[in-house]
Amino acid sequence: MAKVLEFKLPDLGEGLTEAEIVRWLVDVGDVVAIDQPVVEVETAKAMVEVPCPYGGVVTARFGEEGSELPVGAPLLTVAVGADRLEDAGAAAASGGQSAPSGERAASSGGTASAETSGNVLVGYGTGTPAARRRRLRPSALGAVPAAASAPAAAPAPAAPAAATARNGSPGGVPPRAASGSSAHHGVHGRETVRAAAEGPVAVISPLVRKLARDNDLDLRRLTGSGPDGLILRADVESALRAAEVAPPVAPTAPAAGRALGASALPTGAEERIPLRGVRGAVADKLSRSRREIPDATCWVDADATELLAARTAMNASGGEKISLLALLARICTVALDRYPELNSAVDTEAREIVRLPGVHLGFAAQTERGLVVPVVRDAHTRSAESLTAEFARLTDAAREGTLTPADLTGGTFTLNNYGVFGVDGSTPIINHPEAAMLGVGRIVPKPWVHEGELAVRKVVQLSLTFDHRVCDGGTAGGFLRYVADCVERPAVLLRTV
Repeated sequence: MAKVLEFKLPDLGEGLTEAEIVRWLVDVGDVVAIDQPVVEVETAKAMVEVPCPYGGVVTARFGEEGSELPVGAPLLTVAVGADRLEDAGAAAASGGQSAPSGERAASSGGTASAETSGNVLVGYGTGTPAARRRRLRPSALGAVPAAASAPAAAPAPAAPAAATARNGSPGGVPPRAASGSSAHHGVHGRETVRAAAEGPVAVISPLVRKLARDNDLDLRRLTGSGPDGLILRADVESALRAAEVAPPVAPTAPAAGRALGASALPTGAEERIPLRGVRGAVADKLSRSRREIPDATCWVDADATELLAARTAMNASGGEKISLLALLARICTVALDRYPELNSAVDTEAREIVRLPGVHLGFAAQTERGLVVPVVRDAHTRSAESLTAEFARLTDAAREGTLTPADLTGGTFTLNNYGVFGVDGSTPIINHPEAAMLGVGRIVPKPWVHEGELAVRKVVQLSLTFDHRVCDGGTAGGFLRYVADCVERPAVLLRTV
């Protein structure tokens, strides 16, 4: 007998909570192999193809292209087993709603290993799904196309169950419903209310989230009228109508300024761009950095004439060309070895500075999707040639949009070459949770006193933004001065090579 297994959107890494469906790679009725990519999604960090851990026939898809799904929401269902081709018709004929998530059949025993990959996605195991069996009604194979309407029929019970499981609410009750219950009072009641205020919101539909987000409505202030306190579209629309008829509150000075600016715009001229995907992730990370990190910046001009001459000599000797960014990265890794305070992070909960053993060097890259910071792993162990090759690989992947979450996380120090934009200096925001960032401006000919005489030299401005919690100005100044010395006299590096 075939079994219908539900595949939910897994946590794709780094605590991501949602993803946008970019493109479905399979249709209802298609036969899929174990670990075959079934959907392409865009997270806050990268574009990812999600493989399905089950092999069988797709009986339903949940979510349209362009919609957002929270982690744990159903992606699709697959009929697996010896009779899956026949039973897939019955599951598909029911519009994709074969059963509530708690009643969908699961593989067990020896069958599990035959129909699942055994691989483990982050937050999603595929070894032996724990669910009850459900007998499917026999039906002809020709009924499979009837499931074409399944993508629009996302089962309501599935996502709340997944959300409540992540929230840790007892008995599968969502936090919103628990906070509205009158069955518990005292200490337990206060803890439940606090958990509801801090935990995820009981919402399934991405459309409901988008409607609230576009109208600046805090979903945590709403009480859902759906099953188990689920917030529905009607709840959001009702709250918006109530806000329209509510008496206006006297705005503070900044709010009044914003209202005046908005009213001065011609009707229809205002454009609102949702902070989502890469842009939203950048906004969240930079805002957190500004909130948590007391940063400071120091800078210095350096004569890069000798460094450029050294690079020219290296490239004239044959072999792969060495990039200027690779030479600057090599200088950074040596400087971090001398000043390890800047290759660290702050554990705010433990109130400890964590010095990191290796240098995973991030570098800022501007792409069509926005600013990304790919990470070169173990940069301190790489030569200039190896660094050049890795920079090129990651830059090409960034432009093509094929960077993985692993390529974009785990950095310990960032090198920001904003000189490519034709600017001299900057005070960049530290890439949280790192402790420092080196900025490099454009290299331009400038008058410079060289060996006691005025000459035209290639000059670059270097800036270091650092977390003042991990070190004082003396350490930061020493690091930056050493980097500048290496730029001006590359032979300084020979002492540590």
